[in-house]
Amino acid sequence: MKHLIQTQDLRYRYGSREILTGLHLNIPKGSIYGFLGPNGAGKTTTIRLLLGLLKPSGGSIQLFGKELGRNRVEVLRQIGALIEVPSLYRHLSGRDNLEVLRRLLGVDKKRVEIVLEIVRLQQDAHRPVKHYSLGMCQRLGIALALLSDPELLILDEPTNGLDPSGIREMRELLIDLNQEHGKTIFLSSHLLSEIEKTVTHLSILHQGRLSFEGSVQELRQKTLPARVLEVEVDNVLSANEVLLLQGYEVEALPGNRLRVSVPVKEAVGHLNRLLVNHGITVSGLVYAQQSLEEVFLSMTQQELPANSILTQTSPLCLV
Repeated sequence: MKHLIQTQDLRYRYGSREILTGLHLNIPKGSIYGFLGPNGAGKTTTIRLLLGLLKPSGGSIQLFGKELGRNRVEVLRQIGALIEVPSLYRHLSGRDNLEVLRRLLGVDKKRVEIVLEIVRLQQDAHRPVKHYSLGMCQRLGIALALLSDPELLILDEPTNGLDPSGIREMRELLIDLNQEHGKTIFLSSHLLSEIEKTVTHLSILHQGRLSFEGSVQELRQKTLPARVLEVEVDNVLSANEVLLLQGYEVEALPGNRLRVSVPVKEAVGHLNRLLVNHGITVSGLVYAQQSLEEVFLSMTQQELPANSILTQTSPLCLV
């Protein structure tokens, strides 16, 4: 099976407002798939549709090669999900929270200790959840999603509200779940830098429509020509003037750098000699790569805060 999730022309309308318009998703088996979009783009709505919590206005959803509407119970048994924030019993320990769900699911009791080890909560499993940090709550939420040993994990903003240490732990956990435990992960997130470090594939949702779907490298190639250079010089003004007079397209960057488009690969050496012959010291010359933030902005025309977080709320451990 090539894809675990496929949607065709998926649509959802809330009253007179169309939330999703003709959404086509293809989530490869074995991938960590990042689902990006500004607040209100329809990410959480899409996840609720994939889990059968909402009924689509049109289109189709296939999970594990089977149509969701006719095989809901069968396919959902193979999925673990964490939507927005984990619902936890604060007065119970982490282990007891898992035991409650284990009995409801009817899975082997040994599974509790297995998932505690996977999410690295063995040493804190006896503590009441009310004493857990946000990161521990999120990891316990993932442990709950893993109890049935699902093939597919669907996670909605698992790093929301976490400090840098908690974000790094979550990133390492997701990569471990994918590479060591064979889980396919569908991950919705606003943390662009983390998505860039974690995912193998991604899509960008904008105003209910898909702007892009593919690998991170394919996204960069789509939005930034291959022959774009970043040049570091000792005199930006002089270098800019020289290059403009020679017909180059030039963009000033922070830190004595310029971004320059070159027509062919062979022009790189000519550009370097041109600057040196005009008495300009070239201390760096590399092919440019756009950050995921720049790519995202180019596709959605949304402004981001300085910390590259589109929207952030703090998850809570719920009673």
